[in-house]
Amino acid sequence: MRERPLIPPAQERWDDRMETPLTVTALVYLAAYAMRVLGHDLSGPLRDLCLALTYTGWAIFIVDFVVRVRLSGLGLLRFVRHHFLDAMVVILPLLRPLRVVSVYDRVQRRRDKPRLTLYARVMAYAGMAAGLLGFAGALAVYSFEYDAPGATIRTFGDSVWWSCATLATVGYGDVTPVTPMGRLTAVGMMGVGLALLGAVTGSFSSWLIQVFTREDESGDGKRPPGDFPGAS
Repeated sequence: MRERPLIPPAQERWDDRMETPLTVTALVYLAAYAMRVLGHDLSGPLRDLCLALTYTGWAIFIVDFVVRVRLSGLGLLRFVRHHFLDAMVVILPLLRPLRVVSVYDRVQRRRDKPRLTLYARVMAYAGMAAGLLGFAGALAVYSFEYDAPGATIRTFGDSVWWSCATLATVGYGDVTPVTPMGRLTAVGMMGVGLALLGAVTGSFSSWLIQVFTREDESGDGKRPPGDFPGAS
């Protein structure tokens, strides 16, 4: 198994300096994108401002990515291999809100002792990612679907319901995307939903096994025969 390369001091200083600007940029990008998608009655100048903010946010992410590649000394391909999420954030607008999770992860790793255990951090990150992706995915699908011929996703509420069902891998089928871009977004969200569900259930199962193993080793888990919780 290949070890993750050490972060050069120059890149680490750049990452620390850019934490707050990138977090603000990700949130502004999401807010501007939401206003542009949901604000059908926005005036022309305000819509242009939202569009300018989204493209400005994209430009900031690109500049940050290029600088980090140069400071890492790894070259583009090796950097992408070890920082895949950062590369995807630059390419796919839908994933840009996940930058908030990435920054939060770096803040946690800077502490000598993180406030949350490993299992709790995995579930917290998965929950944050699911919330951000669900909202961004609902916006993206709604922008493609609300005025498409034969569409069943006509309101943002329909889109949020569809996004929750897709991320949870339930797929009721009462509302479905009909446009090519809407379906492409759906495929990506299905994959993300499976990954997040696997991460949460795996972490929760590992935590339960760890707790029961600790109880067995300490002898606290021993009970007389027939003495089970809830037994009368």
